[in-house]
Amino acid sequence: MAKYSKKAQDKVEETMHEMKEGKLKSGTGKKVTNPKQAIAIGLSEARKEGAKVPKKKD
Repeated sequence: MAKYSKKAQDKVEETMHEMKEGKLKSGTGKKVTNPKQAIAIGLSEARKEGAKVPKKKD
């Protein structure tokens, strides 16, 4: 199982909360309704902030 830093976990929690409120949007501007997509967005944002997150799968 991959290990995620506390910062990454917090970011994913924040994006999931946004998705549930209906405020999370994807890159194209559409509303995100899929939890897996919300997690991917959260990990991507955490990666950009320098958090310890495993590399993306191909």
